[in-house]
Amino acid sequence: MATITRIEITHHRLPLDPPFPASWDTRPRTHFPATIVRVFDDAGRCGVGSGDSMYGFSDYEKYFIGEDPENIDRHAAVLSNIEFHAGRPWPLDLALWDLIGKIKDEPVWKLLGGRTNKIRAYASSGVHRSIPEMVEVAKRTIALGYPALKVRFGRPKLDDDLAVVKAIREAVGMKLELMVDCNQGWRMPWDIAQPWTLDHATSVAQVLAENSVYWMEEPLHRGDYKGMTELRKRVNIRIAGGELTREPYEFRELLERDCFDVFQPDVVCTQGITGLARFARQVEAAGKIFTPHTWGTGIGVMGNLHVTAGTVDTPFIEFPFDPPEWTNERRDYMMKEAIEADGEGWIHLSDRPGLGFELNEDVLRATASSQATFS
Repeated sequence: MATITRIEITHHRLPLDPPFPASWDTRPRTHFPATIVRVFDDAGRCGVGSGDSMYGFSDYEKYFIGEDPENIDRHAAVLSNIEFHAGRPWPLDLALWDLIGKIKDEPVWKLLGGRTNKIRAYASSGVHRSIPEMVEVAKRTIALGYPALKVRFGRPKLDDDLAVVKAIREAVGMKLELMVDCNQGWRMPWDIAQPWTLDHATSVAQVLAENSVYWMEEPLHRGDYKGMTELRKRVNIRIAGGELTREPYEFRELLERDCFDVFQPDVVCTQGITGLARFARQVEAAGKIFTPHTWGTGIGVMGNLHVTAGTVDTPFIEFPFDPPEWTNERRDYMMKEAIEADGEGWIHLSDRPGLGFELNEDVLRATASSQATFS
């Protein structure tokens, strides 16, 4: 039996030039922070995860040192308790799965059931651009082989957002599926604006349906179960959400109340690979779509790819990609190889053990800002 001997957490900041003007934030981002979690066993093997900052984890590392890394349900239960008290500790769950895969010499997607080794990606944009620029983004998306594009709302006027969707549909016809992220489910710390009402969301959904939008994401606050259930009854468009929802009971309510057609939890934000592998199967059994949120580091993208490929069939998965401000190389700077889709938008998972990537230690040394080791 292997034993956990050490947990190491490092923080990194990649300078961004040009800055990234994220559509959900008013201040362009000049650095991309990343937290790297390494967990070591007594044979010298190392599993790696990434995600939330893990500040304050020194209070809880004692619950893992000396334990069998393969006792993953136990570890996930402890992490769930920690989440109640402090932050989102799920990068450790990814690191443990990466370590388990290396112990067993199997990729995580196979350990989870091995449904497929490839998933088709949709290009997820992150920048508010002009109408002509967004039409060019759509044309580039088609040229690169992606089957779908997600458009971000949140411009000063809703009419400007809707005009983007209409212009893209006019320009490319049905060559591309479109999704729209309304971003009403949660707020940045500074943003005290009220989320949309049910009636407002209904009127927007009707316009999106007229333009054959594949799904409408986060049209209401994440806790408005009654509103989302009613919205689904009113409109002829898929309703998506759940990217930053935390607790299993919240997802149970969303599923039982028939709030969503599309569930989007992220393994680095919610329940880790362990919890979402179970939930993904529940979503599929209910006839819904499971396709995670993946905006974050390439390691988080990889974790979401493995949990999805291992458990369910999905039409496509989110792939953050909006050059020049957001490229695969920026997103995956902590990895030796950036994650790439092929010419038809497919991402292929390898048979390499664990999550199947290697850290770029040279880049991590150059971008390091702090380090903590627990043993």
